[in-house]
Amino acid sequence: MDKVIVIRYGEIHLKGRNRGFFESTLVKNIKRRLSVVECKFSQLRSRYVVSDYADCDESKIIDILKRVFGIHSISKAVCVETDINTITSTCVLLSRDFGTFKVETNRADKRFPMTSVELSKYLGGKILEAHPKLSVDLFSPDFTVNVDLREDGKTFIYSEKIPCAGGMPTGTAGKGLVLLSGGIDSPVACYMMAKRGLKIDAIHFHSYPYTSAMAKQKVEDLARILAGYCGNIMLSCVRFTKIQEEIHRCCDPSYMITIMRCCMMRIAETVAKTRGCGCLINGESLGQVASQTLESIYVTNARVVDTPVFRPCIGMDKEEIIETARKIGTFDTSILPYEDCCTVFLPDSPVIRPNPVKVSEELAKIPDLDALIDEAVRSIEVVKIS
Repeated sequence: MDKVIVIRYGEIHLKGRNRGFFESTLVKNIKRRLSVVECKFSQLRSRYVVSDYADCDESKIIDILKRVFGIHSISKAVCVETDINTITSTCVLLSRDFGTFKVETNRADKRFPMTSVELSKYLGGKILEAHPKLSVDLFSPDFTVNVDLREDGKTFIYSEKIPCAGGMPTGTAGKGLVLLSGGIDSPVACYMMAKRGLKIDAIHFHSYPYTSAMAKQKVEDLARILAGYCGNIMLSCVRFTKIQEEIHRCCDPSYMITIMRCCMMRIAETVAKTRGCGCLINGESLGQVASQTLESIYVTNARVVDTPVFRPCIGMDKEEIIETARKIGTFDTSILPYEDCCTVFLPDSPVIRPNPVKVSEELAKIPDLDALIDEAVRSIEVVKIS
């Protein structure tokens, strides 16, 4: 009787002839993430198994697997030979002494003489004989004995199914560049798109010395939390100071945030193309702040020439975003009181419904804007987050 962790995937089951691509990507991601732990990883049909690990590493392995996109659920299980007497004695041993239970059987090995229903009934009877204080409840039992007969002559027996991140394996949907601020929303947007299979790179704008080194460190810490789900992240840190100073000097104060975001989108698209990213991602939620009205989103989006911009938080309210941030572990870091560049030179009354013609006129007021943008791109500091 060997202790193992059984891994199950979800949506990949729906893939037809491309299923092999998704499976191989998931396997590669799991192996890379488990490389920090001494263990053995093996593949079965529709199941993966982690074995040969120390007791002290079990919780670490579970924590890693819960964050791998593409994994639907995992279970701490014991692995035994597919033999009726061995299976029976193991089920009896692992059952509780009192309460309610049921037995669920998955018979992938069709050579086994009993059907799934027959084996569940048989094992339930044997468990009741050994534990007379137990009773059967098929609808809401206190615990379930799961018996999974695999094709290779091995059987997994377990009780709990631990839910995992789900989604699609990272890297199966291409690569995207997330505009990562130090706030609550953009890390959530990053998580949501990575869950759909995007490999993530990130770009962050800072305005040193108006913003502190701690503000930049905060973003690196957020990226490090997200890397626990997304894998390695290349974080491009853009020094936005000169552009922001010129916007403050030359432009209508009410349009400052709009113009600033237009410049950010231009820089982000340039970086996305150089890094092979097929989309931009940001944390905008419609109507949440002045820069996220329909009109504001339109004029900033117009500065992106030919790259799609995804906004996975667009229809979420703030409480929904906060709930997700808490779940993925970014919230406590996001609310640390370190300023970001969006708070620098903040106008008293930012325009809510910017006029596209006026935006173009304000942009034209900035001398050598193209040169400033080129300089900002050339001076990017790239930090590898893992």
